[in-house]
Parts: sequence; structure tokens; C-alpha cells
Amino acid sequence: MGIYTEFEIRVDLKADIEVTDYQNIYNKIKAVNYITDITLENNAPMSAAYIIKVNEPDDIPKVISLLNGLQGINKISSGKNIPKKIFAITRAIQWIGAILFLILIAASFFIIKNTIKLALYPRLNEISIMQYLGATNGFIRWSFIFEGIILGFLGAVSAVIALYYLYSFIFSKVASFLETNLISFVSPSFIFTTMSWSFILIGIILSSLGSILVVNKFLTV
Repeated sequence: MGIYTEFEIRVDLKADIEVTDYQNIYNKIKAVNYITDITLENNAPMSAAYIIKVNEPDDIPKVISLLNGLQGINKISSGKNIPKKIFAITRAIQWIGAILFLILIAASFFIIKNTIKLALYPRLNEISIMQYLGATNGFIRWSFIFEGIILGFLGAVSAVIALYYLYSFIFSKVASFLETNLISFVSPSFIFTTMSWSFILIGIILSSLGSILVVNKFLTV
């Protein structure tokens, strides 16, 4: 799940604004590199307004200070000024999520490695027979690595499917209550379209590394 925030500034223009002032205001806004989007809202017969989006809450006063005093502006307001505490909490959640992700990868690798080791113990005779029949260590190693890749792929696909249905259930229950103009939740389809490839790749890499380490240990015994 991801959380995205939008920080907006509304610049109301005067009804009798000159074309040159109009262009000057737009150029000033466009020149700011931390502005993510500019939208012109023109509701006749009311005056037009620029809706400006920035990345950080600290960027809001910077933009307001830059535009203050320009000819043709009637009013500048920031109706979506998010408290810094909320932004800090969001950042903290992102960092905690990244740390937990790394911990889960390490734990998964440990579990996969030990699972492969337990699965290989009953097959020591099979390895011995393969060596007796002339199979090289490389051939034996790759046969088990290929098996680990298949298991890693199937495990990752199962995890993606389980995560999709779990998140879809949570999304349907809480998104409508928690979603506001400032916070939105990632659609469940994001898991299949984007996250699934990462899950599958990580699953294959972890299972392959686990297979290589365990098989190498058995082959050197």
C-alpha cells in the first residue's frame, strides 16, 4: 500500500488582468522546479485561477512568497496545507516499511535456505547415485538450482495472489472512509501490474541463492 499527498496553492487572478501580467505570472510559476503541476481553472464569469501542486509542505510558503506582489493577482491561498506532523508520520511509515521489507527478505532467505537443506537430506543417496553414474557437480548443482527457481516462482505467485485478495478486502473496507483530498490509496490492481514482477524476481533470486549455497555444501562434503 502506498500513500500519496498533494499540496496545493490557489492563485486567484483579477477579472481585469492584462495579458502581459497573465503571462508573467505563468512564467514565474513555471520557472519553479519543485512545482509538480499547474492547472488553469477558468469558471466564467468568475475570474480565473491557477491551481499549483508542490511536493513538500515547506514549498508552499516559498511559492506564495515568490508570487506575492505580482500584478494581476487577486488572492493567494493554500487550502490544503497539511500539518508537518502528518507529513513526518507519513515519512516515518515509509522508512519503517522499507526496514521491515529488508528484514522480511533476510528472514525469507533464511527460511528458504533451511527448507532446501531439509529437503536435500533425504536425497543424499540420489546425489551419490548421480555422482556414481558420472554426473558432474555442475550438472547436479544446476538440476537443484532449476528446481529451486521453479519453487521460488510458484511461491512468489502464491504470495502475490494472497496479497492481492487480502489488500483488496482491506481496500474495500477502509478506503472510502480514510480517503480524503490529501491522502489516496493505491488501487489493488497495482499489485498485479507493478509489484508482482518484483515479488517474482525476488522469489527466484532468493530460492536460487539458497539452492546454490546448500547444494555446494553437500557437494563438498
